[in-house]
Amino acid sequence: MTTLDPSATYPETYYAGAYWGPRRESPEACAQRAADFLNMLAACDPLFANWNKIPKPRGKGRKTPLMPPDLPTLTEAFRRGVNREPGGPPIEHLGLTVSAYNDGTSQDHASVRMTCASYAQHSSTNVCVLSLPSKGTNAERVLTASVLTNVTRSMALAWEPDWAVAMSHAHRDTEGGEGKADTWLGWVTYLSRHRGTVPPLPAPVRIEPVEDRGTLIILTPERFTVANPEHIALARRVRELLARAGLMRSDRQPTV
Repeated sequence: MTTLDPSATYPETYYAGAYWGPRRESPEACAQRAADFLNMLAACDPLFANWNKIPKPRGKGRKTPLMPPDLPTLTEAFRRGVNREPGGPPIEHLGLTVSAYNDGTSQDHASVRMTCASYAQHSSTNVCVLSLPSKGTNAERVLTASVLTNVTRSMALAWEPDWAVAMSHAHRDTEGGEGKADTWLGWVTYLSRHRGTVPPLPAPVRIEPVEDRGTLIILTPERFTVANPEHIALARRVRELLARAGLMRSDRQPTV
């Protein structure tokens, strides 16, 4: 396991991601989930109230606003977001992808990538990843337990993932790095009900239900950072308890 120097001065960057296994869905179904997610996300913070589709190929074509969500526009975006080799036929089993961004400075904006409808049994890539601002007024507002709890809840309700997480990239590295962990435990973690029952966890950890879908686990009320050894010790203790309960296994490796 990687050990990070707590005295490091680089800014800790954060993201939120939801992950789920093979699920064959139509472009219309993906569009409905995306519309639900974008609407719920907009209620979490003003930063998430405006989105523009990233064109394919990137950097070409006109700006396409996605807010307020329009189902025909989103459906066509997912239909065009099918995987394919240049000039080749669509590779439908690898899913449909739509990416979007909002306006802002290089470190004070957000972007989102939504891939659904993949039904490949051994290389499923169904994922929704939200990149979060790292500096500035938006970051100060968004990088809080309350906002990220609502963001993760929105992901759980819209995408019905196996699990979801809001965490820093540095914390992810302490968990073994990208593609190494079965399920990452972050500052905020969502576990689907089908995985099992979350056991009692030590203070200051908070547990919240997400309707009848699953459970949110919030490690700390203040910003979780790898520079705080108490945060890292708490995360490892909670992960150990969840692993004993059989909750930290996944059928697929996460893709960020």
